[in-house]
Amino acid sequence: MRTRHSKFLVRALCVAAAAAMVVAPATVANAAGPAGIHAADSTASPSKSDAKTLRVATSGFVDSFNPFTSIYLTPTNILRYTYEFLVQNSQEDGSPTKGLAEKWEPSDGGKTWTFTLQDGLKWSDGEPITSADVAYTYQSMIDDPALGVANGGLLANLDSIETPDDKTVVLKMKDPQAPNPGVEIPVVPKHIWEKIDNPAEYANDKDVVGSGPFLLESYKANQSIVLKANKEFWKGAPKIDKIQYVYYTNSDAQVQALRSGDVDMVTGLTSTQFEALDGVKGITTHSGQGRRYTALSFNVGAKTQDGTPYGNGNPALQDEAVRQAIRLGTDTKTLLDKVLGGYGVEATSFIPASYPKWTLPADDKVIMKFDPEAAKQKLDEAGWKAGSDGIREKDGKKLELRLFADSSAPLEQSLAEYFVPWMKDIGITIKVESSDTDTISAETTKGNYDMYVSGWSQGADPDYQLGINTCSGLATKTDGTGGTSQDGWCDPEFDKLYQQQHTEVDESKREAIVREMLEMNYTATPQIATWYANSLEAYRSDRFQDFSLMPKKDGIIANQSGYWGYLTVAAVGDEAAAADSGPNVGLIVTGVVIAVIVIGGIIFLVMRRRNSADVE
Repeated sequence: MRTRHSKFLVRALCVAAAAAMVVAPATVANAAGPAGIHAADSTASPSKSDAKTLRVATSGFVDSFNPFTSIYLTPTNILRYTYEFLVQNSQEDGSPTKGLAEKWEPSDGGKTWTFTLQDGLKWSDGEPITSADVAYTYQSMIDDPALGVANGGLLANLDSIETPDDKTVVLKMKDPQAPNPGVEIPVVPKHIWEKIDNPAEYANDKDVVGSGPFLLESYKANQSIVLKANKEFWKGAPKIDKIQYVYYTNSDAQVQALRSGDVDMVTGLTSTQFEALDGVKGITTHSGQGRRYTALSFNVGAKTQDGTPYGNGNPALQDEAVRQAIRLGTDTKTLLDKVLGGYGVEATSFIPASYPKWTLPADDKVIMKFDPEAAKQKLDEAGWKAGSDGIREKDGKKLELRLFADSSAPLEQSLAEYFVPWMKDIGITIKVESSDTDTISAETTKGNYDMYVSGWSQGADPDYQLGINTCSGLATKTDGTGGTSQDGWCDPEFDKLYQQQHTEVDESKREAIVREMLEMNYTATPQIATWYANSLEAYRSDRFQDFSLMPKKDGIIANQSGYWGYLTVAAVGDEAAAADSGPNVGLIVTGVVIAVIVIGGIIFLVMRRRNSADVE
């Protein structure tokens, strides 16, 4: 699953490698923690009426809670808690681990994958979970393109599905496949969904029957989202009763709500907000290695899969040289230091540094360093000459570009403040158009933009994110719908490499192909990746404890590519839950590492959204 600013995606975290001293789940301790964890002691007590309701501040966009079609960060995160995958992303490092399937085995060189379901699985309404549910979910996505909007690309190589018995699912692939085909696809209950007349339009926003640790109970647009614990969850019921997402118009309001105790958790903090909360009584702050990248996305010439153009993008950005000049004139190191406060890593591509096996190295041969003079020269060579006012002109038209920036996103506003003078220095006028998330989402989908701040969540296996850069991801309609594309860019040569890496079972060879693909995309410059931000979070440690990180080492609590973050959380003072979950481990208590346990190595997919905060 994925999420982006409008119709696009993301899902995942970094590879964890550590030694274990104690066997127990990695959790954020309600005490002094490691680097990035700052806790303050507290004596505040929660009211009995909501003692087991975790209140999470949000401003996330919701299109629907339809697991077949939603690609936005907030709903796709909730869907991770609602529907179990055939194969789950492990807490340790995102690699494949037990989900609905107890085990799986590839054969015939990766052309056949056989999955065996666990015994005794039940939907939240008590009905048994069988291979028929898996087959229904997967076949629906194949038969109806409208049901493949969110994750259909993951099944592009699927030829047929066989269910020899209630516990066995056999996926026959067209070609050998390296990524596990059981990950990242929410399996839905056949007995519920086969009765829905138009499943692609189904909002799925109340009384949801699911298989994950929490179930969507109710939704009030721009007010709240309520999840309730699923007592039928195969790992056991969560230790809290409910999660309530509470809407706030901006991040400062969310921070104030955390301070006043009106909410229990806030994510997506700026560095200023994060540091201001450090040491506040009753609040613990946490900085974890993120799974997202942020970028300036260009309208490289919006067009449908059949080549029909749409939108009102500036034709100047269809010239690769102009896009490269903008890259050369953008100081991403300064953006990281000044806008992000240093809480992150300078970016190179759309694969975060948290996945060292796949990310484009900072010393790769194609990397262009900040060089305004080289930018000016490239514009000169492209025929854009500086006028009397220093602004470039060509064929009687000045080089003026629009930049969408979310008016409620401080990071986007701050990024624009640096970007505008840098572009003026090389002869490009930037007109910043601040607007709300919904407007930006709608306009970018329609191709009515020049640039905007984009962001996607990423997973440990790059297949999905690579796939949404292929020509098959472009829109099918001139209103920008009918596809899921990262930046609206595609290249037939990139598509060929995508197919090669998708079927290459030799990992070292696959890594080389992926690197070549990232180099191609970097050179084409449909976007400028700016940073891989740490996820800055804070929660009321006087009310809740034992949040779980993903990955276990240096990971994050919210917006994971799994359901681990809130799976073990318990109310402070809940002795039964504390005893059941075991000791607080995986981080540092009073400055000493108590435990981190790493189990196996795994790959891990993703969810996303197209705006810098909303796409999975």
